[in-house]
Amino acid sequence: MNFSLQNVLIPQDESYSAIDLTITDDRISAIETRTAIENCDRLLLPGFVNAHTHSTQVWQRGLIPQLPLELWLADLIDSSTKDLDLVYLGALSTAVDTVLSGGTCVIDHAYLVPNREIESVAALVKGYREVGIRAVIAPLIQDLPLPAGLPLGFPTSPYSTNETLAMMESIVQQFHQPEAGIYIGVGPTGFHRCSDALLQGCADLSDRYNLCRHLHLLETRAQKLLAQERYGISGVEHLRNLGVLNDRTTLAHSVWISDSDIEILAETRSTVVHNPVSNLRLGSGIAPILKCVQAGVNVAFGCDGAASNDAQDLLEAIKLGTILHNISDPDYRSWLTPSSTLRMAALGGAKGIGLADQIGSIEVRKLVDFVLYDLTHPSMLPQTDLAQLLVLGRPTNVVDRVWINGKSVVESGKILTIDTASLYQELRDRKIPRSHFQTINQIEARYREVMKQF
Repeated sequence: MNFSLQNVLIPQDESYSAIDLTITDDRISAIETRTAIENCDRLLLPGFVNAHTHSTQVWQRGLIPQLPLELWLADLIDSSTKDLDLVYLGALSTAVDTVLSGGTCVIDHAYLVPNREIESVAALVKGYREVGIRAVIAPLIQDLPLPAGLPLGFPTSPYSTNETLAMMESIVQQFHQPEAGIYIGVGPTGFHRCSDALLQGCADLSDRYNLCRHLHLLETRAQKLLAQERYGISGVEHLRNLGVLNDRTTLAHSVWISDSDIEILAETRSTVVHNPVSNLRLGSGIAPILKCVQAGVNVAFGCDGAASNDAQDLLEAIKLGTILHNISDPDYRSWLTPSSTLRMAALGGAKGIGLADQIGSIEVRKLVDFVLYDLTHPSMLPQTDLAQLLVLGRPTNVVDRVWINGKSVVESGKILTIDTASLYQELRDRKIPRSHFQTINQIEARYREVMKQF
């Protein structure tokens, strides 16, 4: 697709420039800077990466009460869907919400329907391709049961590690299609519910097929205690020793990491995915993002799943992630700025999935994954500092146009690729019964016993 954009604003250091942009064969072929900013009413930004979510949780939005992660997970298991149609619709909904809040790529740490794993991935691929979003699908796998994620015991695994890895390789061979914007990643849930053999097997798969690695890391205090109990060292040290950490590794949450952990993450060029909304909703804590940035760790943003966020609004996550850390350091010169977090959300996310040479910034020869924002919208007025208005304000419906891989996906704020009215009707018509949460009864006493140690 060949086209041009005239007289649009882009961030330039701490100010803005007006440019004309030429696109040839789905890449930026020329950028011409205008001598003056004249009547610009559109802001052009690279698309954000929603660098951690779980798409099927759309059906658990507003369903699970505020609980700590380990107890919340029990309710999540009891209410997870086994309907492949809902898996497909969850991908559609997650993609639409992500695109309309400025995202052009998503990392889906995907729950798969037991015994129908291949069909689950096929449903996700179908949904993401229909919307047209770039998607990294990292099936969430484990070979230890839920209680293994708590200290005070290490139950025998009922799952076959080798069978899980064989299934993952089959998924990669069938669905990994980077040229079509669909990438398969390896997605072990985290060290807390994965054996060392599974983690190393995932790293080997990643190396053989050049895949992203995506896992949860030290989301809660209980996980930090578990790592010490199980390995005698931090979870980050253990993952490094196993060969899991490298520049293709994205680590969701990373709340309970130490200064020495941060040094390891910087050395291995791993990416921390900041999920401020879900971290607060689950009471997990505040990730040390300022320390990560100061140490040179790459940082991206994620919404997390709708069961622990109740939304998929990237601008909301970026806003909270920008101002939350003002309480972490009294030196205001260290605080994150709207401009810096916009870069994290775009280029930081692109680095995390190994695509920084292709997307994440407005540069010649890069792919056309970018978003045009409407500066005439009331929430963007008066037109003072645009990044500050976009991040620290409460903009809604400000996404005017979106292109992904050179294809127009949004025009005048409307999704072009699917019938969103039909999608929203499906979301209304599907009656989600209130679950009878039972699994929480199996672990709550044990959880409370563990937490007495803090």
